[in-house]
Amino acid sequence: MPSVLLSQLATANKLSVEPWPEDATLYQPYEVEQILLPENASCLAVKAYLKMCNLPFDVRTCANAEHMSPGGRMTKLPFIRAGAFIFAEFEPIVNFVEQKEMAIGNLQDEDEKADMRTYVSLVENIFTMAELYISFKNERVYKEVTAPRNGSVYPWPMNHMQNYGKRRNALRLLKVYQWNDLDIENVIEKVAKCCETLEYKLKESPDTPFFYGEQPCELDAIAFGHLFSILTTTLPNMALAQTVQKFKHLVEFCRFIDDKYFQTSFVPC
Repeated sequence: MPSVLLSQLATANKLSVEPWPEDATLYQPYEVEQILLPENASCLAVKAYLKMCNLPFDVRTCANAEHMSPGGRMTKLPFIRAGAFIFAEFEPIVNFVEQKEMAIGNLQDEDEKADMRTYVSLVENIFTMAELYISFKNERVYKEVTAPRNGSVYPWPMNHMQNYGKRRNALRLLKVYQWNDLDIENVIEKVAKCCETLEYKLKESPDTPFFYGEQPCELDAIAFGHLFSILTTTLPNMALAQTVQKFKHLVEFCRFIDDKYFQTSFVPC
């Protein structure tokens, strides 16, 4: 057996055997003055997931959280340090928890899990791209909110350099996913269709509070992270929040998850 495969198997076995570390720490930017909409949504989704799994963790806020991250596909945030392991972004963190057999959704069969993960991918891709678009492509939002918040923790002229690099990377990502040339109406249409899909799925189980019955799964966590962040973030352009607010079942879903796991007295903007 190749040595690389043996190493991977050994790592997987080690992950599954070791208990959840008591000092697990989630790293993110400062919430009040620094964090941006896409990052806040990703961080909140991971927090919701860990709370749903009933796993203890501390939150550490720091100015350079993004640069401390080992990387990622979209926001690079949050990242979690659990024992000797570090993982960034929602999906890798979920995979880490699942390897330790502490994940929610264990009662789902393989077909249901595959279906659920399709929704998770849809939510992450559509909402993250829309959040990046409104944060970096909309000039008023960028100048009044994104640039001041992202640059707030750096001295001049480093703040301008950081903003330039951050915007360049965001626009590159939008181009890769073919969102760069969309206008705001196209973005809103994509968000609305995603919300329609989620609301339809939620209505399939009208007597249960979650997307797949009486128990939460990772779709509940990631949907809440994005929907709640959009609904509670004040921007010069509120098109995303106004679109989500039209879907009353999703708004009530956010209120339910917030009451159950966070108790922040949820009030949409």
